[in-house]
Amino acid sequence: MAYLPLSTANLPDPAIDPAQGSSPQDYFDIDTYAGTSATHERSNFTFQPDWLWFKRRSGADNHIVNDVIRGAGKDLKTNETGAEGTATTSLLSFDADGFTLGTGGDLNQSGQTFVAWAWKAGTSVSGSTTGSGTSQSYTGSVSPISGFGIIGYAGNGTAGHSIPHHLDSAPEVVIVKRRTGADNWAVTTPDVNRLYLNGTNTASSINYNWADQDGSVVTLNGTDAFMNATSNTYIMYCFHSVEGFSKFSSYEGTNNADGPFIYLGFRPKFFLLKNVDSALQWIIFDGERDPYNVVGKRIFPNLANAESAVPSNSAMDFLSNGVKIKVAGGYDINDTGTYIYMAFAENPFKYSNAR
Repeated sequence: MAYLPLSTANLPDPAIDPAQGSSPQDYFDIDTYAGTSATHERSNFTFQPDWLWFKRRSGADNHIVNDVIRGAGKDLKTNETGAEGTATTSLLSFDADGFTLGTGGDLNQSGQTFVAWAWKAGTSVSGSTTGSGTSQSYTGSVSPISGFGIIGYAGNGTAGHSIPHHLDSAPEVVIVKRRTGADNWAVTTPDVNRLYLNGTNTASSINYNWADQDGSVVTLNGTDAFMNATSNTYIMYCFHSVEGFSKFSSYEGTNNADGPFIYLGFRPKFFLLKNVDSALQWIIFDGERDPYNVVGKRIFPNLANAESAVPSNSAMDFLSNGVKIKVAGGYDINDTGTYIYMAFAENPFKYSNAR
């Protein structure tokens, strides 16, 4: 048997391969900017974003989520339960290489700093839902190559209602929000079936299996208003791991400053986490706001709080192949218990350098 030298050059080619002209930044990227209070065109991406998630960094304000299925200016807030609203002066358009902002202060206040996380889907889909009950029409935008999809659907009030997701394997993370009324952001992950993105609930606090995912559909197991009520409309975001680009899994907290190493297979650019055993916050770290190690500038998806930092800004290192936790418990990052995470790449391990 022949053996290859121990070298990253001999690692398998990733699905999204910089050597073939395809970069992780063609499917996910981050823009940090200062508000102007004037119409503001941002052109820092290599793609038209299909899902944009905004947060003011320098002060307390809501997280604003927009997508191409619902349309520009159709706001949902991850830190609130409220129904979809219309904001005519916030996001004006999704552009070929970015987005255009209006004069509204929620996304563009002069003297304030902001971050926008952006995902590409790009392939339009539509059809009728399946499974139990009356079928409903749906529309969406998906990217099988990057394992991401957005589906807008209507509930039918029948358990067993199945929503096609159009990805090439079962989603590992599904996030659903009711548009037509106030309700929680429901999250299912590889390890727990019901969390609220807008809250701090634990996996055991709500013992209800709300959805099952397979290779073609997400099946809704109930008729609750948060996912499947008759005459209500919903937006669903689906993700599955893609080698070298994204990973959705879990790690065990140690409550030790020499914390766990989490192998991802890429250098991360975005890392979202939540302890599922304790009522702790959701937290986002990213390599745009923290371009050098150590990483420590945190934003809480379930809170309107301004960006803050772990003491000494020393939460973790973003490495060429994963994340190394560098803080003990008490900061919602490495307390005892299981953490779920969502991670997106800056570069696959095969092409990564140390930071």
